[in-house]
Amino acid sequence: MAPILQLKVFFVALQVLHGVHVQASVLVKSQALSNTIPITRHTAAGSRPRNVVQLDRSRINDIKSRVGITSASLSAAERLAVNNAPLNATNDGLFYSAIVHIGASNTPFNFIVDTGSGNTWIGGNKTYVPSSTSIKTADMFNISYGMGFAAGDQYLDQVTLGTFTISNQSIGVASTFSGVTWGCDGILGLGPTTLTKNTLTTSGYSTIPTVPDNLHSQGKIAVQSFGVYFQPATSASVTDGELCFGEVDTSKITGPMTYAALSTTVPAAYYWSFSQSIQYGSTSMLANGTGIVDTGSSLIYVATDAFNVYKTATGAQTDPTTGFLEITAAQYATLQDISFVVNGTTFTLTPNAQLWPRSLNALIKGVASSYYLVFQDTGAPSGSGFDFIMGYAFLERFYSYYDTTNSRMGFATTSFSNATTN
Repeated sequence: MAPILQLKVFFVALQVLHGVHVQASVLVKSQALSNTIPITRHTAAGSRPRNVVQLDRSRINDIKSRVGITSASLSAAERLAVNNAPLNATNDGLFYSAIVHIGASNTPFNFIVDTGSGNTWIGGNKTYVPSSTSIKTADMFNISYGMGFAAGDQYLDQVTLGTFTISNQSIGVASTFSGVTWGCDGILGLGPTTLTKNTLTTSGYSTIPTVPDNLHSQGKIAVQSFGVYFQPATSASVTDGELCFGEVDTSKITGPMTYAALSTTVPAAYYWSFSQSIQYGSTSMLANGTGIVDTGSSLIYVATDAFNVYKTATGAQTDPTTGFLEITAAQYATLQDISFVVNGTTFTLTPNAQLWPRSLNALIKGVASSYYLVFQDTGAPSGSGFDFIMGYAFLERFYSYYDTTNSRMGFATTSFSNATTN
């Protein structure tokens, strides 16, 4: 059996170079980029209300399980949230998808964009039909993720993403599910190869090549990397986002890229991880912590002590219906900036950006006129090697760059970093 493997967490090859803060001039192209594909945001299977906090906590439990933090070590509140959460492979409160074409028939599949899953597999709304480019292997894939699993046949097939076509891409075709809910046709795994370790049950393969692996090894991109760009969620109809393979799309950023080395601190080192400090106004929340970036989490999670500083400083109270921190209109008027300092560069989350989009309050079973904050508690103290999780609430305000070749992450401001959306 494969070890417990969360479908939506992302891992990194444990290689580290020193991070630097430089303008990404070597990546600039004067013409429009051809190596991009659009991504589309989905909100709770349309408009169905969801408990986003419970979904996030279910996912975080799986993340912790994958690195050996058992449910017994979770707080009572975490265990309760996990036990009450629906079984699902992805947080369907918010997620992004991309159209990927597979096989000689060029059949389009709508895949969840997963910076944390190495495996690309089909198992949702559309059936995979083998074509002349399909090769059924002797392998079966079996992925366990804490509270469920998916398993089925393993194929090699042609995959087209935008202008890129790669051959012999490993694709799982799931025939068995447990605890999986879907709004899409499957998962596009953009995580590093280590994430796929021991997910094939019949061969001796320890890992399988991921989509980014093959884009690089087949000469489609010179640098094994990709950038992720989202716009803030202002309504269910705003769906503009982008993946850019092999470089930074400088048309989407408004300042220099800041690079940070991938962390070697465990357990964060198993993921796309880096170090930063966090400050609310002039008050320190986290002096120097290590954590991860997770496109499968809707909110921003910080260590318990940092969370308590933030909760006290804002005067927020936990709303029992949504699980979110809630503040009054008067408290919002005095809300201060939060500063994330990455390798010497400050990325500012404005008061407006600290609010869950008020136009989507119904999605979280909230009151339309209420002010809900996007910060939550990781359930562990700082210094545990898992001090923060940067989800959509951060990634929709800043461009993020995932660079396996140079063992680093990158961040930059966009035209939406300071946007007023609430």
